[in-house]
Amino acid sequence: MTNNFVFETDMAAKKIYISREFNAPVEKVWRAWTEPSLIEKWIAPKPWRAETKTWDFTVGGVWLYAMVGTEGQRHWVYAEFTGIDVKKAISTIGKFCDGAGNPLLGGPASYKDAKFAAIGGDRSKVDQVILFEDDSTIKMFAEGGFKEGTAASLNNLDELLAIE
Repeated sequence: MTNNFVFETDMAAKKIYISREFNAPVEKVWRAWTEPSLIEKWIAPKPWRAETKTWDFTVGGVWLYAMVGTEGQRHWVYAEFTGIDVKKAISTIGKFCDGAGNPLLGGPASYKDAKFAAIGGDRSKVDQVILFEDDSTIKMFAEGGFKEGTAASLNNLDELLAIE
């Protein structure tokens, strides 16, 4: 069964649209997006892994995590939850930061809305819209392997959903 991965970039609007279907009910997909022990198993494209330092899944709460490379290098990400509609939607502001959660000076910010929907037959779909503040940031994401990394991460999620 196809999972219909869509990744569309609108440079003029500074927006990336991502859509992906999963062979799992929306409740299971929601759990995989909202429990740090599960997110860490799929969010980083292999051979990288994710490591959560702080998790507060409330509006105004923060997820501070590192993408950890094979040589131990860490790329820290700060995501503040700006909206939560249980089993339906999550909104965040994301920034690169240091290990203490301090945003990098002059670093890019992005605004993500993820919507979760049941599509029948115990299948679900996640639609994401990511907005960027400036042209250089969307260009970095659009041309820097983000599409391939996102596809790999969502494939990891498929694998996790099959066993969890």
